[in-house]
Amino acid sequence: MRKICLTLPETSERLSHGAPTFFVRGKRAFLMVLTNHHDDGRFAIWCAAPAGMQRMLVEADSERFFVPPYVGHRGWLGVRLDRGLDWDELAGIAEDAWAEIAPPKLVASASSRPRAGSEAE
Repeated sequence: MRKICLTLPETSERLSHGAPTFFVRGKRAFLMVLTNHHDDGRFAIWCAAPAGMQRMLVEADSERFFVPPYVGHRGWLGVRLDRGLDWDELAGIAEDAWAEIAPPKLVASASSRPRAGSEAE
């Protein structure tokens, strides 16, 4: 996840609430990596998601996707990393999360870049 997230423009990483967290311009979090948060038994990411995406994915596959505590009410998505990994899918989810939080001008300037984790890097 680190490699994917840190390829996105103006992204940094630091611990937040004890978890590796990725920020746009050092201010706004867009993705966190959590291991057994409050003994929930999950290895997962929590991330910002486009409107309606959380509900759609949780309804489609509740074994992999969930509504995370604290931030779920804001539309954030939980994605289990212990249920099989599709790195292209995770890269897309991370990019969507970044785009939800990044300023619109930054998102527009990044639209011509190759996808994170793609072979073009």
